[in-house]
Amino acid sequence: MRIVLFLATLLASQMVVAEKAAPLKADYVAKEVADGVFVIHGPKGLPSPENQGFMNNPGFVVTSAGVVVIDPGSSVQVGEMVLAQVRKHTDKPVVAVFNTHVHGDHWLGNQAVFEAFPKVKIYAHPKMMERVEQGAGIQWLEVMMDLTKGATAGTRVVSANTAVDDGRDIEMNGVIFRVLHDGKSHTDNDIMILLPQKKVVFLGDNAGYGRMLRLNDGSFLGNIHNLDRAVASGATVFVPGHGPTAGPEAATEYRDYLQAVYDGVKEFFEEDLSDFEIKPKLLPRLGKWQDWVDFDSLVGSHISLAYLEVEAAEF
Repeated sequence: MRIVLFLATLLASQMVVAEKAAPLKADYVAKEVADGVFVIHGPKGLPSPENQGFMNNPGFVVTSAGVVVIDPGSSVQVGEMVLAQVRKHTDKPVVAVFNTHVHGDHWLGNQAVFEAFPKVKIYAHPKMMERVEQGAGIQWLEVMMDLTKGATAGTRVVSANTAVDDGRDIEMNGVIFRVLHDGKSHTDNDIMILLPQKKVVFLGDNAGYGRMLRLNDGSFLGNIHNLDRAVASGATVFVPGHGPTAGPEAATEYRDYLQAVYDGVKEFFEEDLSDFEIKPKLLPRLGKWQDWVDFDSLVGSHISLAYLEVEAAEF
C-alpha cells in the first residue's frame, strides 16, 4: 500500500512539474545603458523551442522608490529571468511595469512580476487592455505554446491594471516616465516610454534594429511619425523592441526602411502597378536592410500592406 501511495504521489508531483515548463536555459545579462537603466537583449529570431520564447528586450530602471520594469517578456519563465537579473543589481521591490503594446512576446511575463509583487501597478494603453480582455491574451498564450513546443507552459494572462495615454508623466522619486502615444503605429495601442532625465527612450515595437517587424495591425505613416517623435524627444539612448540598444540610429534606420517601402509603393502605385508587380522593382532599393533578420519573410507582406495604405489614402 505504501508503494502505491508513493507512486501516486510521485506521479502527481511530476504532473504538477509538467504544468510549468523549465526555466530559461541560456544565461542572459542585463546591460546598463544609462545610469540605473538596464536592458536584457533577447535573441532576434522568432519564438522557438531553442530560445524558449525569449526574443524581446526587457528593461528595468532602478529608482530610490523601487524598480520599474518595461516589457517583462513572453512567458512566466522570461519574467522570472528578468526578476533574477533585477536581484543582481538591487533588492528594492518592483513597483511598476509598463507594457508597450498588446503583442504577447512583450508582456506575458507580467505574471512573474505580479506573483512576486501583488501590489505592482502594470501600465498600458487602454486599447491594449481592451484587446486583452477581448481575447488577445489567450490567443498569444496559444501562439507562444505552439511556436516554442510547450516551452512557455505554466504562463497565464495577467493584464495591465492601470491605463495610461499620451503625455502622462509617472514620477518615481524624481525619475519621470513619460508616455508617448500618437495614434496607430506598430499597432493602435503602442506606447513609448521616455525618461527625460536619463535621455533614454524605450521604443517598443515601433522599431526593430537589425530585425524586421510585422505591421499587420499598424500604419506605415503612423509608425514613421512616432519614430520621428522619438528622435525629436531629446533622448540619446534608444531601446528598440528587438535588436541592440544604440543611439538615434536604432530608430532612424527602421524609420527609413518604412519610408522607403511606402514611398516606393506609392510611386509604382501611381504607375498603376499591382503589389506583386511592385516587389521586384522595389527590392533593389532595399538592399541596405536585406541582411536584417526576417527581411526575406516579411518584405512581401510589407509591400502589400503599404499598397493597401497608399490605396486607402487615395480615397
